[in-house]
Parts: sequence; C-alpha cells; structure tokens
Amino acid sequence: MSPDKLVYMANQIGKFFASQGPDAAVAGTAEHIKKFWDPRMRAAIFRHVEAGGAGPRTPCPPGH
Repeated sequence: MSPDKLVYMANQIGKFFASQGPDAAVAGTAEHIKKFWDPRMRAAIFRHVEAGGAGPRTPCPPGH
C-alpha cells in the first residue's frame, strides 16, 4: 500500500476521533492503528515519516 494511502487512512481515523478533543483523538487514532493495522502497514508509515514524508495531521475538534 502506498505511503500516501496510509497517511490518508490515518487522517480518516483521526477525523473520526476528532470530536473527542485533540488528546483523545491522538490516543484513539494511535490505539486504532496499533490494534487493527497490519505490522507492515505501521512499519511503512513510520518509514515514510522518518524519511521526511508528510505524516498524518494532528486531529482537531470541528471548528478549529
């Protein structure tokens, strides 16, 4: 799966949790990825970010 697709998916997860506030959204997104993403997907997004690629956005509550 492409790094751009993984970042997109992580951002979609973050949008889902955004209404819970920034701290809970980050924790919820991380927990979801930890529980449900294949280890190869996690490794790929980490490699992408470590290489300077764009990472997931920090979730913000609606209206921010």
